[in-house]
Amino acid sequence: DESSGYESESGERAPADGGQQRRARTAFTSEQVCRLEKTFQRQKYLGASERRKLAAALQLSEIQIKTWFQNRRMKLKRQI
Repeated sequence: DESSGYESESGERAPADGGQQRRARTAFTSEQVCRLEKTFQRQKYLGASERRKLAAALQLSEIQIKTWFQNRRMKLKRQI
């Protein structure tokens, strides 16, 4: 049973194996996005220590920071 990975129109996806629900989408504040974009302009990839510091400063998890940077790099790649 393979899933496409796409969410349903309700924004939630039923787990294939009956596991935990997917985490709700993070709504970043404009201040968080501004700081993330500024950091991204300086460096496209963050090391563990930079990610930790940025996560603490923005009150986000390191995984949220990592995912944001991955998504932002893909956005840049699509624009080029």
